[in-house]
Amino acid sequence: MYQDGTGVPQDYKEAVKWYRLAAEQGMHSSKQSWLHVANGHGVPQDNTMAHMWFNIGSANGYELGGSNRDILSKKMTPAAHSKSSSYGP
Repeated sequence: MYQDGTGVPQDYKEAVKWYRLAAEQGMHSSKQSWLHVANGHGVPQDNTMAHMWFNIGSANGYELGGSNRDILSKKMTPAAHSKSSSYGP
């Protein structure tokens, strides 16, 4: 809804807020929204946080989570990988 501006003004920051709440409840499709965080669409770019959520999605059986994590991993430093492992929802 907020991501596309369907019925409300488009607001990536608000969309990420709601996607995070959904992801914390285990909704797989919401983890895909972390592409916004990885790409900095309307929110500060944070590859480490996006990597963490993609990894959680992958561990919970969300195939695109693993694919996105692997793509993002190639852009990250070893220190960033270590930091993403220490984050938690």
